[in-house]
Amino acid sequence: MMSPTSAELHTLTVTQPAEGVVLVTLNRPDRLNAMTVTMFNELEEVARSLGADSAVRVVILTGAGNAFCAGYDLDDAEGLPGLSPLGMLERQENAARALAAVRAIPVPVIAAVNGAAAGGGFSLSLMADIRLGSPAARFNAAFVRIGLSAGDLGASWLLPRLIGPAQAADIAYTGRIVEAEEAERLGLLNAVTGADDLLDEALAMARQICANSPGGVKLSKRALQANMEIDSFAAALELESRGQALLTRCADMPEALAAFREKRPPNFTGR
Repeated sequence: MMSPTSAELHTLTVTQPAEGVVLVTLNRPDRLNAMTVTMFNELEEVARSLGADSAVRVVILTGAGNAFCAGYDLDDAEGLPGLSPLGMLERQENAARALAAVRAIPVPVIAAVNGAAAGGGFSLSLMADIRLGSPAARFNAAFVRIGLSAGDLGASWLLPRLIGPAQAADIAYTGRIVEAEEAERLGLLNAVTGADDLLDEALAMARQICANSPGGVKLSKRALQANMEIDSFAAALELESRGQALLTRCADMPEALAAFREKRPPNFTGR
């Protein structure tokens, strides 16, 4: 793995719980894993490093302790009004770049939401392709409660696409807390796990993904993300057709067909 080691990081830990699976843990439990400039910088660095590592097949993102991420650290936020407009824009773009880097990781990202995901932490959870939550998971767009807009760090673009514009408006305008059961019903969580098996369930899903063709999974993610941003059905078909044509020229499809004929598990290489 090419990612920075946990010894080099101050706000994250990076481990490998299974072959091809990387676990990134927000590691400020005493502050409910609240975000700082350092965390944004480290998230971007780790995300880009993982994205460049061909051995990484799935990334799991979670929080240490009892929270996923409580949003921007209010101790840091106290200094925001003193920044110039351009200084604030630079700070905001630094945070946005970090979260965009997480979403841009070319392999599936599973958010294992173990507690509160508030404000920027809510936005961070939306960067994942799949969200699993413990019964303690809860979400809120806390921005309106501190004089800011819920249009922050991609939330206004991703949330309506995930749960629909009316439900997104409810959450954005009220700033209310969405508990795990409701989050699952809305589609914000793919599933609610048991109280003590969140990471086990996330790892089980990661292993299921790792059993498939690396190229097929990567191009599936690319198609799903790209087709969220185009308006034409014809353009979506064109993108899908190009992906399928490319994958038939790779080694994994012939291997899958041979494995099916020979009644054995396929040995995917991603080449």
